[in-house]
Amino acid sequence: MSNEPGLVPELAVTDYEASRRFWCDLVGFFLRYERPEEGFGYLVLGNAHLMLDQIDQGRTWATGPLEFPLGQGINFEVQVDNLDGTLQRITEAGWPIFVEPEEKWYRAGDVEIGVRQFLIQDPDGYLVRLQQEIGERPTSKTHADCTQDVRSSD
Repeated sequence: MSNEPGLVPELAVTDYEASRRFWCDLVGFFLRYERPEEGFGYLVLGNAHLMLDQIDQGRTWATGPLEFPLGQGINFEVQVDNLDGTLQRITEAGWPIFVEPEEKWYRAGDVEIGVRQFLIQDPDGYLVRLQQEIGERPTSKTHADCTQDVRSSD
């Protein structure tokens, strides 16, 4: 079985170079490979993979108008090993913070997973939620189990 992800988002961007600098220099991704003549790059940070593709340079698969902010209705959660270091790079660059750093606990089955996180927008307005896990704890409230086994019974 391959270690490659089964889902890799490709972000349509207005300025490939500006987006590559944001994702690599500020967020911490590295460039796996690129085709600069097409305004395309494949980036990786740990298990997170994404592609950047400049609009109208090569193929653009647009299902509707591409208006700022792009990616409305989605946020990209990116797990980082050193949230403070990432926040420092972003702050020193003067990049605006969309949601200030916070600690949140999210229910996941019979435990809660704790994270420290903050949100920023990339140059095209895509919402990026940078987070670092801080631990697990038993759930604090009883919730109905809404999960179901969707595997076939064959």
